[in-house]
Order: sequence, then C-alpha cells, then structure tokens
Amino acid sequence: MERFTAFDFGVSWVLSFFHQDGTHDGDTAADIVAKHLSESADELVLAVRRDARTLLDNLPSETLEVLWTAGAQYMASFEGTSGSEWTRTVIGLCDARLAAKADVRPLTGADVEDGWGCRDAVVAEIERAEFLDVEVREALVDCARHCTPDLAFRVLLTTMVNGASDRSLSPEQYTRMETIGSALHYGEFVVDSVEFLVEGESPSPV
Repeated sequence: MERFTAFDFGVSWVLSFFHQDGTHDGDTAADIVAKHLSESADELVLAVRRDARTLLDNLPSETLEVLWTAGAQYMASFEGTSGSEWTRTVIGLCDARLAAKADVRPLTGADVEDGWGCRDAVVAEIERAEFLDVEVREALVDCARHCTPDLAFRVLLTTMVNGASDRSLSPEQYTRMETIGSALHYGEFVVDSVEFLVEGESPSPV
C-alpha cells in the first residue's frame, strides 16, 4: 500500500506553513491555512481534517498549544485563543474547503493507517530526541498514546526540523525512523526531511 502523496501531509504539513516567509500567504494564521487549503488536492485537506479532529478529541488544550508551537517555526501566540480553539478553526477551514466541491472521496487504505503496531517504536524515538524540550517530548508521547502513533511521528519529524540548534541524529536513529516510515507507508520525502540531522552527513550542494 502507498499513501496518496510521497510528501508530508495532515497537521504536520500545516505546521510547515508557518515559516519565516509565511506571512506572505496571509495576514492571520487562519488566512495562511485557508490559502494553502484552497490550492491543494482533496486528499490533503481530508488528511488535515482527520488529524485535527483526532487532536481535538483526545488532547487537552494546553498540550495542543505545545504541539502547534513546537512544530512550527513562527507560530502566532495563543494569547486570546487556545490550542483547542485554533485546532477547531483548522477543522472549520477544512470543512469550508471541502463543502465547496461535490463528490469528495473519503480517505481509504494506507491513507487511514494509524500505526498502532508502531506505537512503542514511535514513543521510543520521541524519548530519544533529547534535544527537544521535555514538555515537547511529553506532548508528543501523549499524542502517540492518545491520538495515533502515525500523527505523533509526523509531528515529531516536523518538530525535529524546527527544533534546537544543537539537534542531531545518529545513523542508527535515522535507520529506525526509516523503518517506522516504511511501516506507516510514507512516501520517500517524509522521513528524509530529517536526514540532514544525521551525524556525519554532508550538507546537500546548493
């Protein structure tokens, strides 16, 4: 089985919108998400909604704030709102985008793989990511145990990319992550987003 895309998807994909130049896509966080959703395939929007609903249904607002903030480079402050309210906003944006089209097919097969068979392996990799704050690791473990290991692993990868400046992975860690990604039917450009963190890896030529 293969996922509908070889790239990242779901809430972890949404986190990538919030980077240094992200404000060019909208005045507010909701505007930025709405713009990307309007330009994206139905499957991407469905995956975002599925992830966001899972988060909202299973984690407290404070934990959601930790995950949203840790996974993004430049996430807006939650002052005046909350992790739950923001997650609910993302779901609403997905619903609005999907309502504008007829005959949207639901996700099936590999695209609804939650990865429960990988839970212990995902939790172990989260706990090994000691360059991440303890609060972030605890939130990711909660996500793996109470949401889905698949969602937690993708957010972990995104958080690693945007994490502490002294972050690094051993070749063995990266190999284990590739194994998890294969079990979760990820495309080739999901786990390899953190390959540059592997100790001894040379940066790609510009």
